Amino acid sequence: MSQDQHGDLSAFSLLDLFRMEADSQTQILTDGLLAMERHAGDAAAVESMMRAAHSIKGAAAIVGLQVVVQLAHGMEDSFVAAQHGRLKLTPERVDVLLSGVDLIVQLSRLDDAGAEAWLAANAAQIDQTLNAIAGIAELPELPALPSAPAPMPAPAAAAAEAAEPPAPVVSALTGEQLESAAAPAPRAGAPAKAQAQNFDKLLSLASESRINAHQMHPFIGALQRFKRNQSSLFSVIEQLHVAIARSGDPGLMEKSLLALQKTQPLKQFMLEHIADIETYERRLLAVSQGMVDEVLALRMRPFRDGIHAFPRMVRDLARSLGKEVQLKIDGEDTLVDRDILAKIESPLNHMLRNAIDHGMEGPYERIEAGKEAMGTIRMEARHRAGMLSIEISDDGRGVDLEKIRQSVIERKMASPAMAAALSQGELLEFLFLPAFSLKATANQLSGRGVGLDIVHETIRQQNGTVRLESEPGRGFRALITLPLTQSIVRALVIDVQGEAYAIPIVKVESVVRVPQAAIHTLENKQFFELKGEHLGLVSAAQVLELGEAASSADDLPVVVIGRGKQSYALVVDAIRGEQSLAVQAIDPIFGKMRDISAAALLDDGEPVLILDVPDLLLSIDKLLHEGGLHQLAQAGHAQQRRAKRILVVDDSLTVREMERKLLLARGFDVDVAIDGIDGWNVVRSGEYDLVITDVDMPRMDGIELVSLIKKDLHLHKLPVMIVSYKDRPEDRARGLSAGADYYLTKGSFHDETLLDAVADLIGDARL
Repeated sequence: MSQDQHGDLSAFSLLDLFRMEADSQTQILTDGLLAMERHAGDAAAVESMMRAAHSIKGAAAIVGLQVVVQLAHGMEDSFVAAQHGRLKLTPERVDVLLSGVDLIVQLSRLDDAGAEAWLAANAAQIDQTLNAIAGIAELPELPALPSAPAPMPAPAAAAAEAAEPPAPVVSALTGEQLESAAAPAPRAGAPAKAQAQNFDKLLSLASESRINAHQMHPFIGALQRFKRNQSSLFSVIEQLHVAIARSGDPGLMEKSLLALQKTQPLKQFMLEHIADIETYERRLLAVSQGMVDEVLALRMRPFRDGIHAFPRMVRDLARSLGKEVQLKIDGEDTLVDRDILAKIESPLNHMLRNAIDHGMEGPYERIEAGKEAMGTIRMEARHRAGMLSIEISDDGRGVDLEKIRQSVIERKMASPAMAAALSQGELLEFLFLPAFSLKATANQLSGRGVGLDIVHETIRQQNGTVRLESEPGRGFRALITLPLTQSIVRALVIDVQGEAYAIPIVKVESVVRVPQAAIHTLENKQFFELKGEHLGLVSAAQVLELGEAASSADDLPVVVIGRGKQSYALVVDAIRGEQSLAVQAIDPIFGKMRDISAAALLDDGEPVLILDVPDLLLSIDKLLHEGGLHQLAQAGHAQQRRAKRILVVDDSLTVREMERKLLLARGFDVDVAIDGIDGWNVVRSGEYDLVITDVDMPRMDGIELVSLIKKDLHLHKLPVMIVSYKDRPEDRARGLSAGADYYLTKGSFHDETLLDAVADLIGDARL
């Protein structure tokens, strides 16, 4: 390991350096053993493994890890024997050597304080592994499976398929080990986190420099306007000089000529300096964009860095299930943003585990089907159309579509007639639902219905998409598409109620202008036709709770988001265009903001919120199901009257729901809060016409809530009604003295009593 690769190593101890070397050398050993298992006699693989084992042995001797020295020495002897043809590295022998590699990794991660105790507690395992490596030549070689299709096996052969696979000398992986095998061991290298933070700071600074460069443009525009005004002034001076020349006054002629002569250097000065400033702007833009590109390049890592442990995981997992599976990876050098690479390791792991457990057949079943005994999973990473494309495919049995259809009917997710009409793509989408599994019983690997659900959710969070394809009997394929980086997002900038918002361009299906005449209304919902499909119109202002949108224009600017049945046309005020935005995370103090994913600065320095499109689609669905979606005001028509909003605050679910339903039936918009604290937070975040509150509630009672509302500068005029079981005169006086506008007892009120009281305070439901 050279200093060129890892920078200044003077701050690291010898044990830290050993851990770094052990990480890289054990990866070489793992890759080499897997290669030898697939292609016996690979001289290059044996040579690299001999060097790796020798390097580990020497490094371990320096730091005094004698167990590692013995392990590496035994493995080195095995590789020498394999190189000279005295030892064949069968899967059973590879198991033994891989157990030695795992033990070296574990030993390299021990700290000085706990090393002695760990060695004592695991002495039996260490001795077993050392003895297994020393006696590796004595392991029996199992006969290879036939590679060509064979006749239908006899009952004995069928029984052999059903029987447990031969147990290797090293004990089989436990459930916990299977779980941990999926995830790569943490790599040494303390500077990694600090470097990541430095990259983020550099990107922020580079983005700011780019914004500052863009701000030169309006300054140059102002200079151009000044030049035009100057030219107009010079023209007037020339006209004045001509007029004076005609008058024949020598004194005036001399002065006007002098003024005319002084205009020439000023004109030349402006021309030269504007040209210089324009050149400076171009250079500044180029340098700042180059800085952004270079920082992004520093953030990129080869795809192999995130999936280096997968071939070993696939091999071990398959052997534990009595299957033979290999993983082939294409595009290992494809560059991926480090943040995306870290986030997609788990989804890719789930996809591989599903492929092994669900899709891949046992060796005898594969031979009967005319396939090779060893199954193959392929993983390919490529840059396509400015996006990262990852394809995972296998040559297993595929997915039984009829089994999905039957499961959908049994779970009452669709009627038999509807399920029968579902296409392959629609059926496969059900696999992404939580708790949806085709396995009758759950095991350590699958059957709990959480694998593909996690995959879909994680990819969605990264602004990506995943699509499934299946060919029964031939295999299964998953196509994952992701942005190349999360640091810079290409976005469509829109205006909503005078505020700028951005939608990631990968989430935008189309941008159109819809004439008012093309808008139709059915069951109080508005839609228009686009490419033969009906798309529902939704006001972006309403979804984002920015008030009512006034759409008096003849054509409405519309952004289409979502796909399939979950497509909507978002009506905005204006569409500014596309920009590349440097994503800035929102301060965690705000928590997860509904419909918002991040923030950024536009080229002119204006702040902009980046919309979370999947969250936005959920908000639209919620509005539709609650019947709260308002129609857009059309040109030439009076705007629809807004329903008055009431906040109901009560810790009793029954009382809350009863009051909410009564008020909704009368036409009011109703929100609910579960106690005084919740009510205080809600009432400050929205515009309400009335608050109805209980008195006895946890955390904050109704009297305190009324007092806070009446003392608030912005809310003190808001009417508040107390509805309580307490009907004593002193309770009523306490509530009214706190500022309540109405006091109603629960023991005496019925439907009309509450509604009449509301009408007395705020009138009808519509403004």
